[in-house]
This record gives sequence, C-alpha cells and structure tokens, in this order.
Amino acid sequence: MNKSKRPFTKSKRSFRRRLPPIQSGDRIDYRNMSLISRFISEQGKILSIRVNRVTLKQQRLITIAIKQARILSLLPFLNNQKQFER
Repeated sequence: MNKSKRPFTKSKRSFRRRLPPIQSGDRIDYRNMSLISRFISEQGKILSIRVNRVTLKQQRLITIAIKQARILSLLPFLNNQKQFER
C-alpha cells in the first residue's frame, strides 16, 4: 500500500459559526414578543431545542414565556388559518 496518499484526510473547508439566537442582553419574558415569536412555528407550536439552538435553561425560559403570553392573549394557542381558507 502506498502510505503517501491519504484518502481520509479532513477537508480544510471553513465554516461560518452560527450566531446564538439569544444575545446576552436579551431578557426572556412574555413581554418581549419580537424574541418569543422567533421560537414559534407557523402553526403556533413551540420549536424544539435542536431547531432553536439554545441551551436547556434558555429553552425552559422560552417555553414558560410563550405559555404566559398565550394565557394573556398576546399569542394565539393555534394558528390554523389554512383550514378556514377553503
């Protein structure tokens, strides 16, 4: 075998690091609608921790804030407008 060729070398491809969705100065609470609305799908569901790319502690705070906003009618529980378009 020829050891000079390395077929399994790592590629030196550069990648851009994703910015964290929550900055250090952002407060996670039910009044911060611009922040909360980023973590909700089009159907009104809370997105998972893998999709959000946040820590476990931040995900818990986001979930609590979304639920509080729903109770206070700042956010809808469901967003199923597609059903009513027929």
